[in-house]
Amino acid sequence: MGYAEVYENWQRDPEAYWMKAAEAIDWVKPPSKALFDENAPIYEWYSDALVNTCWNALDRHVEAGHGAQTAIIHDSPITGTVSKLSFAEMQTRVARLAGALQRQGVEVGDRVIIYMPMVPEAVIAMLACARIGAIHSVVFGGFAANELATRIDDATPKAVIAASCGLEPGRVIDYKPLIDGAIELAAHKPAFCVIFQRAEKPADLVAGRDHEWEAFQKDAPLSDCVPVAGNHPVYILYTSGTTGQPKGVIRPTAGHLVALNWTMKTVYDMDPGDVFWAASDVGWVVGHSYICYGPLIHRNTSILFEGKPVGTPDAGTFWRVIQDHGVNALFTAPTAFRAIKREDPRGELVRDYDLSSLRTLFLAGERADPDTIEWAQDVLGVPVIDHWWQTETGYAVVSNPMGIEKLPVKIGSPSVALPGYDVQILGPEGEPMPAGELGAIAIKLPLPPGTLPNLWQAEARFRKSYLERFPGYYETGDAGYKDADGYLYIMARTDDVINVAGHRLSTGAMEEVLASHPEVAECAVIGVADPLKGQVPMGFVCLNKGSTHSPAQIAEDCVSLVRARIGPVAAFKLVCVVDRLPKTRSGKILRATMVCIAEGKAFKLPATIDDPAILDEITEALRQLGFPRPVS
Repeated sequence: MGYAEVYENWQRDPEAYWMKAAEAIDWVKPPSKALFDENAPIYEWYSDALVNTCWNALDRHVEAGHGAQTAIIHDSPITGTVSKLSFAEMQTRVARLAGALQRQGVEVGDRVIIYMPMVPEAVIAMLACARIGAIHSVVFGGFAANELATRIDDATPKAVIAASCGLEPGRVIDYKPLIDGAIELAAHKPAFCVIFQRAEKPADLVAGRDHEWEAFQKDAPLSDCVPVAGNHPVYILYTSGTTGQPKGVIRPTAGHLVALNWTMKTVYDMDPGDVFWAASDVGWVVGHSYICYGPLIHRNTSILFEGKPVGTPDAGTFWRVIQDHGVNALFTAPTAFRAIKREDPRGELVRDYDLSSLRTLFLAGERADPDTIEWAQDVLGVPVIDHWWQTETGYAVVSNPMGIEKLPVKIGSPSVALPGYDVQILGPEGEPMPAGELGAIAIKLPLPPGTLPNLWQAEARFRKSYLERFPGYYETGDAGYKDADGYLYIMARTDDVINVAGHRLSTGAMEEVLASHPEVAECAVIGVADPLKGQVPMGFVCLNKGSTHSPAQIAEDCVSLVRARIGPVAAFKLVCVVDRLPKTRSGKILRATMVCIAEGKAFKLPATIDDPAILDEITEALRQLGFPRPVS
C-alpha cells in the first residue's frame, strides 16, 4: 500500500487508523477508543488506558527473549571509551534506580529534574522515572543556574538527578555549582539530589540533601512497572518562549508510546534489531524521542554519542561511529554536516571507513539547504531525507515516509504530511493560500497522538500561543508553501519573513542562494530595520577551510547571486564575512539576537548559546558595515 492510499485511509477513519497502531503496544488495560474530544480544542488520545512506558521500552523485550540484544551503545570520543548495555542489563539498572527513588518517597505524578550529559545514566534516569509514574523534565546539561532555577520553580520537582560534570572538547563543565546556584535562586526547594560522580570532576556533596549515585541505590529493591493512565504525562520538556518564561511541553504517556513506535517503521524504515543513531542530546526533543524512547520501544539499538561532528578528533568521527557499530540510520541536524563539509569539503575522510551498513541519513532541527543535502548525497551515496517537526509535536509532521513508500526526493522540501497531520498554508486572515504562495503553516485540529495536549500548568498560554490565531488549527510559527504535488517547503520562522518595501520575502530562500556559492560553508540572513524600505536583508557567511578568496570578493559574489536568482526586489546589498555564527547548543542560529545587535537594541543573552564570545565577533563585523546605524 503506497503513501497516498495510507494517507487516505487515515483521513477517512482516523479512529480506526490510530486504534490499529495502538495494537503494537502492551497495555495493562487497553483504551476504549483513540480520540477523546470532550474538551475540544484541548484533545487527548487513549486517555482511559492503563499502560507503562518503561515496560514497553525494556521489560517486554526481555520477556520475549531479546534480553541479550544491545539496547544502548555509549560512544564517547571525548573520554576514549565505548560501553554497551543489553536490554536485560538496562532493565535491572532502571528497576534498581526506580526502587531507590520510591524508597526516598518519589511517587506517581511527582516531578524529577534530570540534568545530565550524554551518558547512559541519563537514559536510565529517564526510564526509572517512567517506570514509577514520576514525570521527568530533562534540562540540557550546562544550562545556566538562573535558567535551571526557572524550570525548578515551574515544575516543582521532588528530586534532581544530575552528573557532577559534562565534557566538551578540551574543557570540563562543572555542573554542581550550577545546580547549587539554581536551587539557591529557586523559590521551590527539591527534597533531595542524586549526583552521578564522573571521574573527570567529582563534585562536593551537600550533606543531608545530596546522595551519591551508587550509594543512593545500594540495597534498593527492584521496582515493578507502575501502570498509569493514558493521559498521564511521561515528561515535561521546556522550550524557550518569546516572553523569556520557558514553555513546559507535556508529553502524554499512551499517545507517545503509540506514535514513536509507529514512526520507527513509518518514517525511519527501521525493523526491530536495527541500529539507530540520533546524533543529538538527551536535553532536546530529538534525544527524548530518538535516543531514549523511540528506538527502545521498537527494540532498536540506540547510540548515545558524547562528542562533536568535528574536533573529536576530526571530521571523520561520524563515519567511524557508523562503521564501528553498524549504524543503519543516522539522524542529525544539517549544522553537523555543514561543520563536516567545512573541514573536509571533498569528503576525503569517508574513504577511510566502511559505511556499508548505512541505509539512510535523516536531517531535521533547522532548514536543510540544498547544497548541504547534495554534498551529503554525493559523499555517502545513500538517500538524504530532510524532515520537519517541532518540540511540541515530538516526532515528524512532514517527511518522506520511508517505511510506507520511498517517494521522489525534492531537494529543499521535507516532502509530504504524514498520516495524522492535515497541514495547510494560510494567509493573514486564515484563508487557504494557492500552491506556490508563501503563508503561515498550520495543522488542522486535532493533532495526532503523542503531540502536546497542553502546556504544563499554563492552558491560557497554550491557547494563546498555538490555537488563537487560526481557530480550528494549531499554529506552527513556521512559514512556507506547498507545491502542486503537495510537497511542503519550510522557508522560515514566521518572524523571519521580512517585508522589503511591501514585498514579503523569505530569508530562507536567500540563505539557499548564499549556500550555493562554492566557497560558503554556512550562512544566515536576517532582516534589519530600514527607514526607507521598512526592512532590508543582511547576509552573514562563513567560508570553507582553506578558502583563498578575499571577503570583499565573496560579498560582491553573494550580492550578485541573490540579485540574479531572487531579483532586485530583495534589495540584498549587505554581507558580512565572519568566522562563525552564533548558535544554540543544538545548532540553531540565533538570528533574533543578531537582529538586536544590528539594530542596536538591548537583548537577553540566550540561555542555550554555545559560545557567547561569537556575539562580540558579530558586533565587530557589523560595526565595520556601519551598524547599528546612528539614530538621526
